[in-house]
Amino acid sequence: MRIGLLTDGGYPYATGESRLWCDRLVRGLAQHEFDLFALSRTAEQEARGWVQLPLQVSRVRTAPLWTADEDTLGLHAPRGLLSRLLTGGGARSYGRRERRRFTTHFTALATAVCAADAAGGERDDAGPDESGPDVSWPGGSGHGAYGDEGRAAAGFEDARFTGGLYGLAELACEHGGLPAALRSETALRILETACGAPGTGRTVQAATVPDLLAFAAELDRVLRPLSLDWYDEESLGAVDLCHATSGGAAALPGLLAKRFFGVPLLVTEHSVQLRSHYLAAAGTPVSAPVRALLANFHGRLAGEVYRQAALITPGNTHARRWQERCGAEPAKVRTVYPGMESGRFAALGENEGDGGPDTLVWVGRIEPAKDLVALLHAFAEVRRAEPDARLRIIGAAAQGPEGATYLAHCRTLAAQLFPDEAGGVLAVDAHIVDAPAADAHIADAHAADSRAVCDNPVSFEDIGGAGIPDLAQAYAAGGIVVLSSVAEGFPISLVEAMFCGRATVSTDVGAVVEVIGGTGLVVPPRNPRALADACLALLRDPKRRARLGAAARARALELFTVEQNLAAFRGIYLELIAQAPVRRDTAAVNADGGPRPFATPPEAHVLGLWPEPDEGPAPGPAERAPSRAGHRICAGARGAGDRDA
Repeated sequence: MRIGLLTDGGYPYATGESRLWCDRLVRGLAQHEFDLFALSRTAEQEARGWVQLPLQVSRVRTAPLWTADEDTLGLHAPRGLLSRLLTGGGARSYGRRERRRFTTHFTALATAVCAADAAGGERDDAGPDESGPDVSWPGGSGHGAYGDEGRAAAGFEDARFTGGLYGLAELACEHGGLPAALRSETALRILETACGAPGTGRTVQAATVPDLLAFAAELDRVLRPLSLDWYDEESLGAVDLCHATSGGAAALPGLLAKRFFGVPLLVTEHSVQLRSHYLAAAGTPVSAPVRALLANFHGRLAGEVYRQAALITPGNTHARRWQERCGAEPAKVRTVYPGMESGRFAALGENEGDGGPDTLVWVGRIEPAKDLVALLHAFAEVRRAEPDARLRIIGAAAQGPEGATYLAHCRTLAAQLFPDEAGGVLAVDAHIVDAPAADAHIADAHAADSRAVCDNPVSFEDIGGAGIPDLAQAYAAGGIVVLSSVAEGFPISLVEAMFCGRATVSTDVGAVVEVIGGTGLVVPPRNPRALADACLALLRDPKRRARLGAAARARALELFTVEQNLAAFRGIYLELIAQAPVRRDTAAVNADGGPRPFATPPEAHVLGLWPEPDEGPAPGPAERAPSRAGHRICAGARGAGDRDA
């Protein structure tokens, strides 16, 4: 079958999110063809290029979300020579009729976004509580707490939001020009009226003109997929199944493909896009009204994506809880763990040794969410109880100034907790009076100090150096792997440690408990004392450490391999396409609507130019058929003009 893989800032870009998972999926399901529809987030991401694509990728179409230029390749433009001459080849400004349509649809969308219940209750600027595994729904109650009137009101606003969204999509598909309209004075006045309408929250009502300009700019960016020229019979209309690798902007093309062509939509989220937005918004300099408006919009969009998806596959139960609170039907949600390569850890996992028996290892990307500060304070407690213990922090700082600043802060804290006394002044005991004895005392002190300097208990290291040539060696460096995060989705480093047969000590955040499943120790986050006690318990009990490591490896091999992930999606693809309604050409059916024998000659399945049968009336969305064979384009090569490959 032909799969339309939808990504946002991910595959096939070399620096994209989930690119490894997408690449394994495409290469592992070689019996299917894949058309990639990718949204890029930054100019730098596009400049770094793509990963090498396998042969089963038939076409790649890309579009940027990082520019406000209407003439950017990939946006819908009027078709035909006369239209291009009159408009300069780009999206044109609207006439009177189109302006009325835009006003009607954008008013509906803005009114629904500004409604106080847009995210289960107005959020103001508070984010979800990430201190524990049970992340509550924004607003505190969730959909389950609505009364009958509340559910009816929420359903009415959802219908108004979707009506406005699809109305704008149809307008953009027919006439283009949506980015300019979203940045127009008309749009600003509509937002101002909607924010001041009765029934909106206090935070939204406080929005100023700069707040509305900031929200309109972000709305233009997120709704950019509505203006793309992907919605025709040769693009998304030609695929059998749309597979969105995340929610949000990536799923918008899938929503329109289902509405315009009846293509079923599959949504996979390893970290829920709505949750990621809440966490990211908490650290941005935008005002509270802008955060509230964006939270409301993303909440409405997430609800529509989950309603229209034929199946939703979260990467863990933690993500599943978020999806169900956002309106996903439990019957349509199926947890599929992301597959990870276990082969490179096989030699270490099958080895009887446990690395450094007195060494704790932390592996990952250094950033504030990993809470290395708590880990360093916990290790200070461990060091007081076990003077021979060591801590190796292995990884690079996260991209951007925040990661570098946090790494420098951690280095400074480590130096304060474990001071280097090499430059200190050595004192001689007063009772030592003879010179030889004094010299011997000084020599012993120098030797002890030299050992302290050369054998510093905390080290910061990068993978790829002389001591840590690869990732497997990072986990081989110690007997216990520690995770100290305060916010986590699916803990990849924890799974890698389990493949290596290492005992683990982790904080109870995200999907940690689900992944560990009783094969490691779990403590509350932001609690250095509890973290230290758990590490000491394993340091002092090597037999328990070995038992937990063996159980962890067995669990990881059962649940988290690439093979189980591919097997799950192979079955899901077949299940969804088997449930899709079939559309047949009028020349290939008999009077009763059944298939006509030999109506399609065998040579029609051979690539090339063949005469097409007379086309009948365009079928509705519920009458589409799988397109088993499609036009193939050389994989990995960029096309000219329309950004095809």
